[in-house]
Amino acid sequence: MKKRKTTIHEIAKALEIDSSTVSRALNNSNRVTQKTKGKVLLKAKKLGYHRNLLASNLRKNKSNTIGVIVPRISRHFFSSAIAGIEEMAFAKGYNVIICQSLEGLEREKSIVDNLISNRVDGVLVSVSMETEDGGHLKHFEQNNIPLVFFDRHCEVLGNNSKVLIDDELAAYEATIHLINKGCKKIVHFSGPQTLEIYKNRLKGYKEALKSQGISFDRELVITSRLMEQDGYNSIEKILNDNEGVDGVFSANDMAAIGAIKYLKGIGKIIPDEIAIVGFSNEPMSEVIEPSLTTIDQSGYEIGKTACNLLFYNIANKDVKTKHQTVILKPILIERESSL
Repeated sequence: MKKRKTTIHEIAKALEIDSSTVSRALNNSNRVTQKTKGKVLLKAKKLGYHRNLLASNLRKNKSNTIGVIVPRISRHFFSSAIAGIEEMAFAKGYNVIICQSLEGLEREKSIVDNLISNRVDGVLVSVSMETEDGGHLKHFEQNNIPLVFFDRHCEVLGNNSKVLIDDELAAYEATIHLINKGCKKIVHFSGPQTLEIYKNRLKGYKEALKSQGISFDRELVITSRLMEQDGYNSIEKILNDNEGVDGVFSANDMAAIGAIKYLKGIGKIIPDEIAIVGFSNEPMSEVIEPSLTTIDQSGYEIGKTACNLLFYNIANKDVKTKHQTVILKPILIERESSL
């Protein structure tokens, strides 16, 4: 038989005081003495009382919950960002609802509706590859729910708060690194150009080529969803269609790892014949043979910074505040694939 929950009325009866006094004591009201608070808390613990936080939060019009939308939890960058977010949220006494879009727009739209229905106090979003105009994200603003982008963003509400890595600088440094190693014909694996991060990574790649007097060749840019198989297929196509390719800069590690597997399979020597640089510093990039040179995105720091910015916006959501953009500096980690 299911055990019935203890109520504040039972605590009041046991202590022979008013239930309103019990309620104030449990809510740490200044109208109740410390002695009475101590008696109420002790009796509540003995009787197994648990506060109904949902009802309490509804009365306050606050859920003490934030939502997080990411493309894939399995990606190291996003799991690291979530770890940073949860640390900050726990310190503030907030719960976190984590949702993954699996790179799908319709799934992302459904998540937005669910988070609004769950009355979250704020949302952190890294959009899916299928998200273009982000119109569905306006529903957060319409429901007075602060929104902060991290990593992947889109301009949906004009000027939005966001925490990013300097994607253009990272791509520039990665490409310059390959050029300094002697590469002259460098392939770029890009993500969908509807997303700002991939636009900026392509831009950095082009700027690096230009700065070194190397002509940009559109045929050396392949756009995909950047899965491991995409990298495998992309390098195969490029090598079949072009001669003299000696470098690859991939907009993520998974596609770069796919390229490494293909090149090893056909007997290409990395980096002697083709040098490779990835992006995001996935754990696998360090253990694959050869280990992968990559850009570290500092997921944990991005998560902490984005969460702190969201809490600032939640605290000031009834006041018109200037949206902020925080840009973190990338770090190039040199490994065997480009040595």
